[in-house]
Amino acid sequence: MKLTTKGRYAVTAMLDLALHTSENPVSLAEISERQDISLSYLEQLFAKLRKAGLVVSMRGPGGGYQLNGAPQDIVIADIISAVDEHVDATRCGGLGDCQDHKRCLTHDLWMDLSNQIRVFLSDITLADMTARVEVRETAARQQNKRIDFTTQHSHSH
Repeated sequence: MKLTTKGRYAVTAMLDLALHTSENPVSLAEISERQDISLSYLEQLFAKLRKAGLVVSMRGPGGGYQLNGAPQDIVIADIISAVDEHVDATRCGGLGDCQDHKRCLTHDLWMDLSNQIRVFLSDITLADMTARVEVRETAARQQNKRIDFTTQHSHSH
């Protein structure tokens, strides 16, 4: 399965954004800290997400990113596509030149799997993900870890 780190991190960052967006934009530094993804990597991903129209950036103090639209209108497949990822289970990239420049015996099986994954990821929105109990519990744990870290460091001065 060719869902690389880029696609996984983009979905994780967008889910974090969906969970923490209120009236205020969310900074990439906050996402970086909560999700343990490097800031420079997030900057690259968010440039692509912005170009695809999935997020909007706010400049200045208190700036950051917000979803460009409602979480129920953003599907996981669009996030993966925005960062130039393609979910593809074939070895040939879907070209059908897998064995001596011709279709291999299992080509159609892997094409069907790729299509099933695409359909599955197109049916799940950020709102669906934020509604999951496990996702909310994890987000709360990550937020508490951040608060504990900030509190410990402010008392040490």
